[in-house]
Amino acid sequence: MNMPGRILALDVGGVRTGVAVSDPLQIIASPHSVIQKPSMEAVLLQLNHILEETQPVRIVVGLPLNQHGQPGPQAQKVLEFVNKLREQTTIEIVTQDERFTTAAAQRMLIAADVRRKKRKQVVDKIAATHILQTYLDCQASRNRK
Repeated sequence: MNMPGRILALDVGGVRTGVAVSDPLQIIASPHSVIQKPSMEAVLLQLNHILEETQPVRIVVGLPLNQHGQPGPQAQKVLEFVNKLREQTTIEIVTQDERFTTAAAQRMLIAADVRRKKRKQVVDKIAATHILQTYLDCQASRNRK
C-alpha cells in the first residue's frame, strides 16, 4: 500500500530538469516547474527548495532507457544524479522508464498549437508530468489487483 502524500517526479535532462507533482491522493500529476541546469549542484539546491515546498513522500525520476529497454549513457548520468540526491534526502527515490516521454510532450504541445519558443520552456515539466502520471497509473493498477 502506498504511503499517502504527494509524489514528485523529475525529468532530468542535459540542460533542464522538469518537475511535476501529484495531488495528495496520488491520482493526478500536474506540471510544477523547470530547473535550469548550470550544474548538478545548482539543480540539487533548487530541488531542495521544491522538496521543502511540496513535502513529497516519494520521488520518481525518469530513467531514459533505449528502445530495447537497456540503460545507455544518458541513463548513467541520471543514475549518478539519483545517487547524489539520495545523499541529500531520506525521501524514497524510485526510477520510472521514461522512453518517449519528451517526444509525447512535444507532440501534445504541437497539437495544442503552442509556439516553439513556449514549447521549449514547458516541454520538460510536461515530460515530468507524463512520467509521474504513468507511475501513478501503474501504482493504482497494482493496488486494484
